[in-house]
Amino acid sequence: MIYRFRVILDDKDDVFRDIEVKADATAEDFHNSIVQAFGFDGGEMASFYVSDEEWSQGDEIALFDMSEGGDSVRIMNETALDDIITEHKRRLIYVYDFFSMWTFLVELAEIAEPVESTSYPNLMYSHGELPDSPPEKVFEADKEDKNEDGDFNDYQDLEDNSFDNYDDLWN
Repeated sequence: MIYRFRVILDDKDDVFRDIEVKADATAEDFHNSIVQAFGFDGGEMASFYVSDEEWSQGDEIALFDMSEGGDSVRIMNETALDDIITEHKRRLIYVYDFFSMWTFLVELAEIAEPVESTSYPNLMYSHGELPDSPPEKVFEADKEDKNEDGDFNDYQDLEDNSFDNYDDLWN
């Protein structure tokens, strides 16, 4: 089986790539396809996140395990696409370069039979040019924490004596 994905840069401009990849390919194979399709050098960290219909960020599938013995993380080279993508779970969020935060919305468009004369992964279609820098992100928490002047609200007025019983609460 072949998965046909549309990988869309999370931006106001239309920048996307349609990529075909074998269903049993690893997430790392798909990551490499995205890197090539958008012209990145491939030298940065990246992760996929399982997503729902509202594009909520779910479980991480990382390029490398950086957990240092903490919680285990799924790794791209150990995770097949058909283990995370199904008819009913069709969306991923892909983040490339955690300093720049290139963020892409990945959606399964179709499950198809392979074509014998085609090698996979296959870049089917390319639309739009990648900007020089990643689009600015406005996070929901940032919007809620800013006042009408665009400044961050203080979480706590340190003069309100809320730390008076700090020693009593410390275990």
